[in-house]
Amino acid sequence: MFIAPVLYAQEAAVKEEITIVFHGSPWGTSEEEFTAKMGRNPAHIDEVNGLKSLVFDKLIVSGFQAFMVAFFSPDGLEGGAYYFNTFSNEERTKCYNDVQKELFEKYGEAQLYDKIYRETAVYMSSWDLAGGYVQLKIDTRRNDPVTLWYSSPMLTKKITG
Repeated sequence: MFIAPVLYAQEAAVKEEITIVFHGSPWGTSEEEFTAKMGRNPAHIDEVNGLKSLVFDKLIVSGFQAFMVAFFSPDGLEGGAYYFNTFSNEERTKCYNDVQKELFEKYGEAQLYDKIYRETAVYMSSWDLAGGYVQLKIDTRRNDPVTLWYSSPMLTKKITG
């Protein structure tokens, strides 16, 4: 009876120690500081639902070409996503597996979704950590790109309610 609370407490303590950053920047980084760190202006800027998005193209992430979207609120960086430019199922699968391995090393074992998603669980990994939420996803049936999503605790709460 006492084992479960002890294991849960240990797991929560480990989660607290993990710091999540997006493209080398912590949550709350200003748009100006982020852009300066990138060393160039974004290829596109948009604003939706109170979040400003900056799109940067022609990046190399984990050895693969990608473009990135960084999301900013008035409080600074709140989230971001990488969309990998992979063109075949083999390349998408390799990208997913390589990035997933890096994420396992960084954040530990992934959490699986509801039983409904068991069929696609191999192609979706997520980490719901104290420092934010990370999700890696691929849909080979629709030829969608490999997508790596990061969100701050505040943005995650806003999205999930």
